[in-house]
Amino acid sequence: MVIALSTPEGPAAALVCVAVAAVAGMFVSRVKEDSQFIVRVFVAALLVRVLIGGLIYFFKLQEFFGGDAFTYDAAGSMLLKFWQGKMGSRTYKDVFGDTLRQNWGMPYMVAGVYAVAGRNMLATQFVNAVMGAATSPVIYLCARHIFRSVRSARLAALLVAFYPSLVLWSSQGLKDGPIVFLLTVAMFATLKLGERLSGKYGLMLIGAMLGLLALRFYIFYMLAAAVAGAFVIGMRKWTGRSLARQFAAVVMLGLALTYVGVLRTASAQFETYGNLEAVQRSRLDLAVEAKSGFGQDVDVSTTSGALSAIPLGMTYLLFAPFPWQLASLRQSITLPEMVVWWCSFPLLVLGLWFTLKHRLRPALPILIFTTMLTMAYSVFQGNVGTAYRQRSQILVFYFIFVAVGAVLVKERQDDRARQEAEAKAELLAARREEARRRYENWKLGRGEELDGLARELSEKAKL
Repeated sequence: MVIALSTPEGPAAALVCVAVAAVAGMFVSRVKEDSQFIVRVFVAALLVRVLIGGLIYFFKLQEFFGGDAFTYDAAGSMLLKFWQGKMGSRTYKDVFGDTLRQNWGMPYMVAGVYAVAGRNMLATQFVNAVMGAATSPVIYLCARHIFRSVRSARLAALLVAFYPSLVLWSSQGLKDGPIVFLLTVAMFATLKLGERLSGKYGLMLIGAMLGLLALRFYIFYMLAAAVAGAFVIGMRKWTGRSLARQFAAVVMLGLALTYVGVLRTASAQFETYGNLEAVQRSRLDLAVEAKSGFGQDVDVSTTSGALSAIPLGMTYLLFAPFPWQLASLRQSITLPEMVVWWCSFPLLVLGLWFTLKHRLRPALPILIFTTMLTMAYSVFQGNVGTAYRQRSQILVFYFIFVAVGAVLVKERQDDRARQEAEAKAELLAARREEARRRYENWKLGRGEELDGLARELSEKAKL
């Protein structure tokens, strides 16, 4: 914060940060379960993000870490001018005509921040920092709801709070932080609605989904499919009451989204982007134009081509950048966290196996969404840097299963240690019992020997 305040934009950015953090903190502090831990993690995560964001802004590292921040800065500033009447409608349409047909949420968010704090990129970074920090408590609540385990929920929250790439993307003026936050909010609301119908969680789900539609429209459709699929299949055992609740939830969600014009927007977007040829063009641009592109010869314009691209794309999405691809400083600084992630992957597999075997229904929304988004990114990602950045959208949910796997391993180690301790205690007790028996036998034998000797002496004395 000291670094931030040393810049001209610092005081206004700090005030915005405090105001937004106070609102977020009010909701976080109302959580009844493990509230002290959740509040501490939220505050610590926010301080880390404010520090990283301040350093990035002070040393002008926006282009190095995420040049899109300048695009959103310019778009938000011009949009604010239009709102203030300083830009004509013709210029506005020429500049924003194509931009505002899709993913218009970030320019509006930036313009809203600038309306309060002036043109201030640092303020946008701090708002994103608050949302990034608030993601950790929401993940805690999701993990606690699914697995009923405080240990796994705490570990998942800590991983989301302090994992380097999640901190980095939510410390800048990029859309990744708000997207991840809204995804976790939507998943938590879905989990609660699967338990019982609630107007509060219904509005929370609809608001988060609309925010995602504004920020990255294709994620909205995957989320909608995951939510609807989870409600149709059911997140609890089937009863007449649960079926009625799930049907009502789907109807409520569909009517709400229809009312706000989502179907009309979806129709227009599917006409433009809803085909494999468009995906192929986007993927080829990423693969060819960037130095870190891969799979330039892959053609996903057909169904068979898209399916054949999944293994390679998924490998890069989950594990890149690899050590032999670290050709620059920006790529090299990812190595420490990648080592942590590679070592965590077996725990992810173990956690997923446990979830599929024991907690499948409660985890359905997250499982469906992460599977769909992983497959989609595996098909149309052709750039290591972009894959690394967009991995954060599924990484926050993967960390739930990593935490479950880690807790399972720890519990098995504890059980093994307890069994070994019990076996040693039993062995020691057996040895003590054996020693006692031998001593008793010795005493008995020694007593008989002394009795015989006494009788012999008595007889001699009589003689």
